[in-house]
Amino acid sequence: MKETQKRLDTATDDLAVGIAQIADEVGFYETVLPGLSVFRREAPTVPTSAIYDPSICLVAQGAKRVLLDKDTFVYDARHYLITSVHLPTDVQVIDATPQKPCLGLKLQLDLHEMSLLIADSNMPSPRGQHSGRAMATGEVDLSLISAFTRLIGLVASPEEIPILAPILKREIYCRLLMGDQGALLRGTVSAGNQAHQISRAVDWLKANFTAPLNVETLAEQVSMSNSTFHSHFRAFTATSPLQYQKRLRLNEARRLLVAEGLDARSVAFQVGYESPSQFSREYSRLFGTPPMRDVQNLNELAVQVSATAE
Repeated sequence: MKETQKRLDTATDDLAVGIAQIADEVGFYETVLPGLSVFRREAPTVPTSAIYDPSICLVAQGAKRVLLDKDTFVYDARHYLITSVHLPTDVQVIDATPQKPCLGLKLQLDLHEMSLLIADSNMPSPRGQHSGRAMATGEVDLSLISAFTRLIGLVASPEEIPILAPILKREIYCRLLMGDQGALLRGTVSAGNQAHQISRAVDWLKANFTAPLNVETLAEQVSMSNSTFHSHFRAFTATSPLQYQKRLRLNEARRLLVAEGLDARSVAFQVGYESPSQFSREYSRLFGTPPMRDVQNLNELAVQVSATAE
């Protein structure tokens, strides 16, 4: 047991080195490998609203906390975070210093590829049971860390990515499907499963969040009764369909305000609100301040972070 733990510690250190070589300064970095990103933080952060897409997240050093309504998920060097549908959350780094930064990665999951993998193989049953949520943590093991270390290593050899990346991603998918959160992933991608029906509804909401929402019509679209749909949607996402749509709208509004410099009234209409005053109220309730004040705070914070990095 001690020898296994020692090997896992060494492998985790190797992964941290690989991440640090890409994320050599504080920030979030998309890599040349499609779907793979890395990040570095050197201090704890306040909770920030974010949308987690279907993905696996690892930290080789440090720790992060994710809040999904009243549920709390912490992932660190011993635990990964798995998300099977797009989920609105609040996230924060809880363990990071300049001397020992939080170093992590995110790999987007190709759910279609996972469904093909299940159909085409005689894969053993997963070790754990599905908790009901579309987000969960699982225990990291040596084989998973090793696969990710080899995947990160491809970033330095981009000519090898087209050949080796699909093989390594397939290995990672296999290990996840056989692991303690394999039941969650299998339910999400297996047609006829209630989790799969809810994931279809989430996909529709993600693609059409600016449109008016008729929940009964959406329930019919995924072949569920209205009451069953509401119950399972909340169990899977920790929110109602209307609340889910609202979080998508407000997160996109924040992105537009910060990244594109639009005014609050224009953004309100662009993300689907009919009333700018209602938009401002709901924005303030989620982010703590009115839209333009929030943008000012975020811009000032960005300047401070930039100055610290220099």
